[in-house]
Amino acid sequence: MITGANTGIGKATALKIAALDAHVIMVCRNQEKGETAREEIIQATNNQNIDLLLCDLASLNDVKRFSEEFFNNYSSLHVLINNAGVFRMKREESSDGYELTFAVNYLSHFYLTQLLLPLLKKNSPSRIVNLSSDMHKFFKIKLKDPLLEKRFRGQQAYSNSKTAMVLFTYKLERELEGTKVSVFAANPGHVQTQLTTEGLPKWYRKISDLIPNRRTVERAAIASVYAASSNELEGVTGKYLTDCKETKTAKMTKDIENQDYLWELSERLVSKAIKKES
Repeated sequence: MITGANTGIGKATALKIAALDAHVIMVCRNQEKGETAREEIIQATNNQNIDLLLCDLASLNDVKRFSEEFFNNYSSLHVLINNAGVFRMKREESSDGYELTFAVNYLSHFYLTQLLLPLLKKNSPSRIVNLSSDMHKFFKIKLKDPLLEKRFRGQQAYSNSKTAMVLFTYKLERELEGTKVSVFAANPGHVQTQLTTEGLPKWYRKISDLIPNRRTVERAAIASVYAASSNELEGVTGKYLTDCKETKTAKMTKDIENQDYLWELSERLVSKAIKKES
């Protein structure tokens, strides 16, 4: 299962994994765009086992609906790739009233993972891959204000969500000890996609064009595909991967108190949103 699989890194990841003859479940928000991407992947790989399911990750209640639908129609899941993401220069809120970047990039994946864990445990050995970014090293997350209600900056919001994915990965590693469910964080490197250019001023896009070693989406997908499928990682967990190598994360992500704090905060935010709709 790959979230945000109709464009950018998610689509490149889906295509590479489909080429391995896996049964791929594309999770997308837009049916038309999702169907187009699905057909392109089928044609490119000749793999007919590509399913499209719809979910709006800006709504935790839709994540809940989606998981219930999934359990009703599928009996197995071996790999979950939490890939979908957004980037906004102005502060927007999800349907639950949470800062949109944090809500979509991290909180929805936190909840989706929790809901799907029973099936991942049942089908172990299995794997969870959380898409992060080295950008998490450059903007220190404010754990007391992760939703940036006091002061908003687009880069800070994006970094917060990607730092949260690393903290989540390390916390999950501890939570899943002994279950044969492995968890990894994947760093795609600097890549220009619709996500990183949409809504940005022209001067920022020009600077982005000048950054050396900018990657194609195909290369950016390597870390996720490696984490999801490599036999080299059998029995391994809790690694932050760039391409096919373990790399370092920001020092604060290794702090158990930070990991626990974010986990508890996430549970409260999810609970509040779900109760509101009940």
